[in-house]
Amino acid sequence: MSEEGLRPASATSHLPSRKALPPFEALRAFDIVARLGGVRKAAQYLCRDHAVISRHLRTIEDRVGCRLIERTPAGAVLTEDGARYHKQVSAAIDSIANATIELMKRNDDHLLYAWCMPGFALQWLVGRLEAFESANPVLDIELRPADTIPDFERHEADVDIRFAPAYGPQLQLPPSVRTAEIARPPTVPVASPGYLSRSPEIEHPRDLLYHQLLHEESYDSWQAWLEAHGLGSDLELSGPRLWHGHLTLDAARRGRGIALTNHFVAAEDLQSGQLVEVGPGLAGFERVPLGAYLFMARSDRWNALPVQRFREWLLKTIASESPGDQNVVA
Repeated sequence: MSEEGLRPASATSHLPSRKALPPFEALRAFDIVARLGGVRKAAQYLCRDHAVISRHLRTIEDRVGCRLIERTPAGAVLTEDGARYHKQVSAAIDSIANATIELMKRNDDHLLYAWCMPGFALQWLVGRLEAFESANPVLDIELRPADTIPDFERHEADVDIRFAPAYGPQLQLPPSVRTAEIARPPTVPVASPGYLSRSPEIEHPRDLLYHQLLHEESYDSWQAWLEAHGLGSDLELSGPRLWHGHLTLDAARRGRGIALTNHFVAAEDLQSGQLVEVGPGLAGFERVPLGAYLFMARSDRWNALPVQRFREWLLKTIASESPGDQNVVA
């Protein structure tokens, strides 16, 4: 088909003026300078000489007839016109990048970018990835442990595995993201045998209030666990806050106190005896889930081959292993 056959005969009249479109390389240089705050930083990022970047900036400024960037000892600073222009240019460049990535994803069934909570990734997932790779030799997986949810709108990841607590603020996800619950494991207190041997005896959940409790970024998980065991919702808790679950587990291994965890994260420690569950079989100790692991992906990628196979493999593997007495949602 000829080029004329790709558009109506009158389409030429709707094309933007060539004078209104600076060279794309110049726009890209301007965008990176604005984002990084320096010509030399932009030159390093774009693998260009800084004189080339400066020339691109002058090209745009000459075309629009005003200064867009002021050079200062602290770096490049956008002028008022520059800031207004960059807001629109950066949005357009992001849109082009996202459209390109989306097109690439639609036509690539061989690569999977997976983000995952660090504890689940380290203690459970990474040791089983070889089985997934063996069952899916045509797929390549890139796993990134991350504390935050990826920006699915910008295609930072194809899938994410995240723990959604039943307490505190709920996960806020864009409408374009679809989720599936893959497991709801009970949350259990654990400690080292050494810590328990030199600490007051534990016969009831209320006894834990007289022990060193290890917390992540807040007291919320322990508050929720204690409340689920009938100990009130306004307890004044104390103890070190270590921000990450793998740090609270490490502190528990070192005999620093009692941590909350689940069998996905602590199975090896419990099997080896480095950690033991506190209170199993004692009156008042219930194995209650405080949240669920979610599998997340863009809705329009939900049934893409890599996403679908990884989701099905996760569900099958979790169901077959059934760590602890977790509840599995198929």
